[in-house]
Amino acid sequence: MPNKRKRHQTRRSRQCAALPFRQADGETQVMLVTSRETRRWVLPKGWTEKCGGAKQAEREAYEEAGIRGRITSVPIGAYAYPKRLPDGATVTCEVEVFPLAVDELLEDWPEKSERERRWFTLPQAAMAVDEGGLVTLMLNLARPEA
Repeated sequence: MPNKRKRHQTRRSRQCAALPFRQADGETQVMLVTSRETRRWVLPKGWTEKCGGAKQAEREAYEEAGIRGRITSVPIGAYAYPKRLPDGATVTCEVEVFPLAVDELLEDWPEKSERERRWFTLPQAAMAVDEGGLVTLMLNLARPEA
């Protein structure tokens, strides 16, 4: 049994996230959603499954935030965070982040009753999330190019 559990945790330690963005009032805004259990602000994300990467991140953005848009196939970065599993164990998740240009916000979506969604500027989003690596990623995106 211990080997089976270890395989399960290792297999499920990779996630992919969408970074939904738009241009508004002359600046880039990103959308965050609340997590279902702790109500923390997070990116729409999920376990990397068969199709993996960008397509999975795009699906998570639809399910968790009601977003339709254009996702890029190349991640803009990654971060790690400790994920608590239903059995109480913790596994470190490596999350690849894919930018998604938002074309449409749906009025109804699969997890609407379970989450809140909100637009933030990049600096505001960096202050709202808890994961240090995600904070760094957002602050780097907010920096003016030299």
